[in-house]
Amino acid sequence: QVQLVESGGGLVQAGGSLRLSCAASGRTFRSYAMGWFRQAPGKEREFVAGISWSGGGSTYYADSVKGRFTISRDNAKNTVYLQMNSLKPEDTANYFCAAQRAVIPGLGADDYNYWGQGTQVTVSS
Repeated sequence: QVQLVESGGGLVQAGGSLRLSCAASGRTFRSYAMGWFRQAPGKEREFVAGISWSGGGSTYYADSVKGRFTISRDNAKNTVYLQMNSLKPEDTANYFCAAQRAVIPGLGADDYNYWGQGTQVTVSS
């Protein structure tokens, strides 16, 4: 069982930055691929970024955030991060952290086994 708690959301102006954190419980954190998803009102949950298990050598991004967002993990702290730069109003959404019992993170929400409660990110124009 893995429990995930996100933090770091908030209100920011367009062009600004935020760093989201996701703290995971459990001793097997390094065995999970991790992902960040987001969901805006009236829209489906969409993949944002993913990172492979253990050393986190492989990262994956949605085209809409590539070059602006960076996912990373600190296995010693059981935490995964999402650094978001050059934020745009269309990045406004509830951001969720998710864990998947796999080496490589999937791109679909159904691929993941555990979810956090989400943290709201609002980008004003």
